[in-house]
Amino acid sequence: MSPTTLFAILIAIIVISFLIDKWLDYLNAKHFDDEIPIPLEDVYKDEEYYKSQDYKKENFKFSTITSVVSFVITLAFFFFKGFAYVDAYARSISDNPIIIALLFFGIILLGSDLLTTPLAYYKTFVIEEKYGFNKTTKTLFFVDKLKGWLLMILLGGGVLALIVWFYQQTGKNFWIYTWIFISAFSIFMTLFYSSLIVPLFNKQTPLPDGELKTQLENFAKKVGFNLDKIFVIDGSKRSTKANAYFTGFGKKKRIVLYDTLINDLEPDEIVAVLAHEIGHYKKKHVIFNMLASILLTGLTLYLFSFFVDSKLLANALSVKEPSFHIGLIAFGILYTPISEITGLLMNYISRKFEYQADDYAKHHFGAAALVSSLKKLSKNSLSNLTPHKAYVFVHYSHPTLLQRVQNLLS
Repeated sequence: MSPTTLFAILIAIIVISFLIDKWLDYLNAKHFDDEIPIPLEDVYKDEEYYKSQDYKKENFKFSTITSVVSFVITLAFFFFKGFAYVDAYARSISDNPIIIALLFFGIILLGSDLLTTPLAYYKTFVIEEKYGFNKTTKTLFFVDKLKGWLLMILLGGGVLALIVWFYQQTGKNFWIYTWIFISAFSIFMTLFYSSLIVPLFNKQTPLPDGELKTQLENFAKKVGFNLDKIFVIDGSKRSTKANAYFTGFGKKKRIVLYDTLINDLEPDEIVAVLAHEIGHYKKKHVIFNMLASILLTGLTLYLFSFFVDSKLLANALSVKEPSFHIGLIAFGILYTPISEITGLLMNYISRKFEYQADDYAKHHFGAAALVSSLKKLSKNSLSNLTPHKAYVFVHYSHPTLLQRVQNLLS
């Protein structure tokens, strides 16, 4: 195969992926004005439903514009030999492979972030502000951005430097050492993300004593769940949207409730949300997801090891000599079809897990409170109640609200 043919394949993958994504977005948008299903008729009042439709349509237009801009920039970077220019610039500064890789990805990621920051700013301070969601100040927006850059440099740069070092020391066997390292790093982050990373952006405080804490602890005790770490996170300083999540395992497991969730829901509804999260733990979903992620990472790295030093991949991007960073860029595009398939599989499994967690909550606490909490959360986030089935199949990691309500009430 010639470099020109491979270049055409890379472009074809990018274009086809973009067209499929836009087609799914279009199908989904065609259902924005559908009538609300009967089981969900009590979610919105008429005025609220019209507002949710406007919100969906505005986000659809905005995401279409941003994705087209990103698509055009990506194609331009390929056709005008952008990777070759960045690679040459990085090599003009250093001949150390690790430094070259760090400069290469640093320039590309920083450039991409600078281009997309105005779009993120508009999304936050125009669209989200217009519909009453945004609570972020402009100062906080840019402080978050700076913290994100710092984490990218320290964590992302550190991980990349170590992986390139593995490659320099072991050649194609780098994938084994990288897999072991990333697996250990993933487990570490699962255990300590909430205590190390989250505090950089949000305050987490133990849930104070009171009716809610008593009800949560009583339910946890009833189902044999050791609940000694319930935290409240100040999500309201950025958005009115509510959330809750379970993280960690063993002695490091914790339940985190957004303060907006506590404000939006009644105590029994929050207990129902907790029951759902405990269901994930009891059904071993956290462990399964972590193991699946580790296995998929191993598969990806193993396949990458066959392409990492390919001169053909380098030449396809107009670079003369193969290198780790150029191989990673080209392989990332070639891997897209496999990534899409594994993504579909993981979303399917995730939706099954959500049903199982809902069933657990229904069995141990009843369906009514969880149904009302799901409806309130959907209403308060102006979520789409009538998504297209194909869009759900490809993009949704959770069943739709209608599917969850029907399952809970069956």
